[in-house]
Amino acid sequence: MRKIILASASPQRKALLRQVGIQFKAVKSNADEKRKVAKGAASLAKDNALAKARDVAKKFATGIVIGCDTVVSVNNRIIGKPKNLADAKKILKFLSRRPQLVYTGLAVIDIDNKKVLTGFGKTKVFMNKLSDKEIDRYFKKVSPLDKAGAFDIQGYGGIFINRIEGCFYNVVGLPLAKLCQIFKKLGIHILAILIALNLFGCATEYNVATGREDLIMFDTEAEIKMGQSVARSFEEKYKLVKDHELQAKVEEIGQKIVAVCDRKDINYRFKVLDEDEVNAVSLPAGYVYLFKGLTDKIENDNEIAGVIAHEVGHIVAKHIIKKLQAALGYNLMNLLLIPTRSADAIQGANAAFAAVFLAYSQEDEFLADKLAVKYTRLAGYNPEGVLTLLEKLKDQKETREFSYWRTHPYITARIAMVRSQLRGGMDFLDYINIEK
Repeated sequence: MRKIILASASPQRKALLRQVGIQFKAVKSNADEKRKVAKGAASLAKDNALAKARDVAKKFATGIVIGCDTVVSVNNRIIGKPKNLADAKKILKFLSRRPQLVYTGLAVIDIDNKKVLTGFGKTKVFMNKLSDKEIDRYFKKVSPLDKAGAFDIQGYGGIFINRIEGCFYNVVGLPLAKLCQIFKKLGIHILAILIALNLFGCATEYNVATGREDLIMFDTEAEIKMGQSVARSFEEKYKLVKDHELQAKVEEIGQKIVAVCDRKDINYRFKVLDEDEVNAVSLPAGYVYLFKGLTDKIENDNEIAGVIAHEVGHIVAKHIIKKLQAALGYNLMNLLLIPTRSADAIQGANAAFAAVFLAYSQEDEFLADKLAVKYTRLAGYNPEGVLTLLEKLKDQKETREFSYWRTHPYITARIAMVRSQLRGGMDFLDYINIEK
């Protein structure tokens, strides 16, 4: 393949190209970026991308030059890179209160054949409302000054995202699937999808929890590596509770749930984090964390078992892996590119960290609740604990960073479903409340 030149110094764009195995040379463009909307945000992003590509293409006699530009737009107002931390804080607070459109323009110049093609990606992003404290915490971890919109969706900034509609990579700064389409128009066919699937370990497998064949792109070995990486990042960000008795109890209850669950090809670990958020999360490969804000509201072992069994249900059904595939793997498959199986390729851990805090679908929540009822009963706990905790926290008003109950909008419907599982049917109030 001819030399690929990326007309950008962006670490995120360089990381994406490396992640999918493209060899390239990065050259920073000195083209001026326009930030005034005339023909719309998409045209602005494409025009800037083309200007960058042309500026760099002048320096080479041969090769393929890729230019990119990312624009964040709210009601046709362009949100650029912040001037300073105060401006970054203002931008994040503004974006956290309304949906935003992220456009990344692409321009590819084939120097040898004197061809120029352009395109763009578009993604709608919904953020959670952020407090000053949350933003300040984030800025201690990440510099926002080189990022359109002042956050990085592929890293710690992903924890602010409630959901996205469109390409994950587009928000990172390089819509890979769109790039592949442009390459194909230029006659550049990178690799076949079957090879990609074989090397990536992608296969269909029957999942006992879901009762169907699921397409899983990550084999167990890859999932374990990813889980270890994300867990390390997690425990760097959040400290464990020093209450050894509570930690031991949670681990003991967790292992009893594991003994009766439908997936035993991984080692499960259960820990309590010293944070006030009312939350519980599961990571790839069996890592389950309860936040102290949640355990403080739990009254008995049956409720602890209910929370743990719910998170184990997500792991058994591979919901976190599927969320990651939706953000990461789908675009890779469309690309027909082969990710390497090195540690760099499992850099998907950054995307996994972000995916941990994206809300599950209602279907996923229902399945995890059904499995929680099943597993608690089989482990010798009263499955009513699943219901009592949901009812106790139904009206929880939580505005902190990772509120489990804030990011699970189906709680009333879940209560009705769990009640039905326990008692064999729904009463009149369940039918009234299930749509709320």
